[in-house]
Amino acid sequence: MPGTRREPVTDSAPNSQDSSRKEEPGGTMTFFEHLTELRKRIIHSLYAIGIGAFIGVYLSKYVVAWIDKPMLKALSDAGQAPKLIYTHPAGGLNLVITLGVYLGIVLASPVVLYQIWLFVAPALYKHERGAITGFMFSTVFLFLAGIAFGYFITLPYVLHFLVSPGSLFMIHDLQPMISINEYFDVTLLVLLGMGLMFELPVLIFFLSLFGIVTPQFLWKNARYAIAIISVVAAIVTPTPDATTMLVFMAPMIGLYFLGMGVSFIVTRRRERRIAAPAEAR
Repeated sequence: MPGTRREPVTDSAPNSQDSSRKEEPGGTMTFFEHLTELRKRIIHSLYAIGIGAFIGVYLSKYVVAWIDKPMLKALSDAGQAPKLIYTHPAGGLNLVITLGVYLGIVLASPVVLYQIWLFVAPALYKHERGAITGFMFSTVFLFLAGIAFGYFITLPYVLHFLVSPGSLFMIHDLQPMISINEYFDVTLLVLLGMGLMFELPVLIFFLSLFGIVTPQFLWKNARYAIAIISVVAAIVTPTPDATTMLVFMAPMIGLYFLGMGVSFIVTRRRERRIAAPAEAR
């Protein structure tokens, strides 16, 4: 009708996704602002590593005594003189500086992770921030668990095998004179290797999160995974005996099946999230 006035029709059911985005706005920084922020976080991280390295050099002489314990015990159990040497005039100084730098990275790691968080967090939604926090905690925890396993279990067994009089590689006419620098290299290889191996569940978590692998896929290909783990253990193991390789393999296989459980949980949550909009319709 010409004289009839129409009232505007309001949307009685607003889009919940749009409202959630209004509540949790993402980052609105320009490209150059992102570069400036990244530069700021990198500089702060380098400052933290420098201060940590300075403290680490001071603490390195105490840490060396802690690192030496497995080797000295293995020598003592083998009936050898529990003593380590260095064969270069600057060998002791190089060890202190190298160990100090590694300790500095470890001491500065909380600050570095916090700087990464400050750079990434503004562009994330609330639920994404919780996921990233859990990821960082799990990564650090598993890495430290791997280092602890390597120091208390793997390293003593490997050293005992290498210097034991009953070892196939020990000739009774020869006396071991272990260089502290070479021993530190072996220790670093074992501890870092075990720390990285313990990150396997985190890797499986990300692959499952993006739908690259599923628990059914992991279970079906478990035998191939065990074969790959065997090859990796053979490469990382500093000794050629099968028993030491099994010591490396056992936690990796256990972590693989733990990752399978993580994949099952992630896959179920993703399927429920995808099925929820379909059921609402």
